[in-house]
Amino acid sequence: MTRSTSSPGRTGRPPRTSRTEILGAARRIIDRDGWEKLTIRRLASELGVGPATLYHHVRDREDLLVQLLNEHASQTFSGDLPDPPRERIIAAATAMHDSLAAWPWAAEVLTTDGFLRRLGQPALEMVEAVVSGAIDHGCTSERAVHIFRSLWYYTVGEILVRAHTESRRHGEGPAGPHDTFFTSIDTSRLPRLASVGDQWPALAAQDTYPQGLRAFVDGLLAQST
Repeated sequence: MTRSTSSPGRTGRPPRTSRTEILGAARRIIDRDGWEKLTIRRLASELGVGPATLYHHVRDREDLLVQLLNEHASQTFSGDLPDPPRERIIAAATAMHDSLAAWPWAAEVLTTDGFLRRLGQPALEMVEAVVSGAIDHGCTSERAVHIFRSLWYYTVGEILVRAHTESRRHGEGPAGPHDTFFTSIDTSRLPRLASVGDQWPALAAQDTYPQGLRAFVDGLLAQST
């Protein structure tokens, strides 16, 4: 269905819009103004329709965000994963990381433990890959869920820290002293931090997620054998 081009003063059937148009407009708002600014009323204004028109496609703002996430997952996740359990877990976690890193606001939306019930098939396949990989490695179902949660926290935390750091670097948050990182500390009580000094920001900016993920997975699986 396509949106009507009738003028505001014209009477007759109300303008209609499609799910594709709704999600496209929602993404424009997020890209332009941030996901916090996305509301049903603002989305309706973006599309030139009344809010009631949108409720034929979305229940509320949360449902809209979940639909956006599921569409993004369907476009970025692939079901082609390795067979060995350890490598399957690493590949699935990496896929989740890379997908969310390209859309960091999505990680903000998913920072509650109850989000799984709202996800679609492509995203759940990545969760399945982690859980099944842990079980195939010899973990109990309970332990497999704990492993997924641990990897999820690590992955989302890494994405959000980097996204927020980037926002501050571009002036979207409170500024901080970047050129005198550890110069004001008591060097006698914190000698190792003093030795790192101003190298900390550069070291922290390095992408160590892949190495950390492998070490994390190995440690979690080792505790289960």
